Amino acid sequence: MPLPTQHASIKAWQDERHVLDNRRLYRDKFAAFITILSEACMVNKPPASFYVWLKTPIDDCEFAQQLFAHENLTVLPGSYLSREFNGINPGKNHIRIALVAPLDECIKSAHRIKNFLNTL
Repeated sequence: MPLPTQHASIKAWQDERHVLDNRRLYRDKFAAFITILSEACMVNKPPASFYVWLKTPIDDCEFAQQLFAHENLTVLPGSYLSREFNGINPGKNHIRIALVAPLDECIKSAHRIKNFLNTL
């Protein structure tokens, strides 16, 4: 690795401030998102992740398609992320929601998912 790249890497790896800031942002996102959605469904904060796994009351693919059609939100059907084994797909009837957007967008999205859930 060229010497200038090594020096830049050393500087970047020594900066922990952004890590603390990101942890705070994710704590805020999860707290707001889960508070809003808990009014419409069971939702839990994962021990370590920036994803929320939500159990769907209908088929996960259908849920994702309808959520996009009605609320213009994209989520990933859980069945896309796992394989069937012994006749069971552990991701079936779940969606994965990535809380990577800014806090205000996560809050708006939680309200839109809640509204959609209330129509089912």
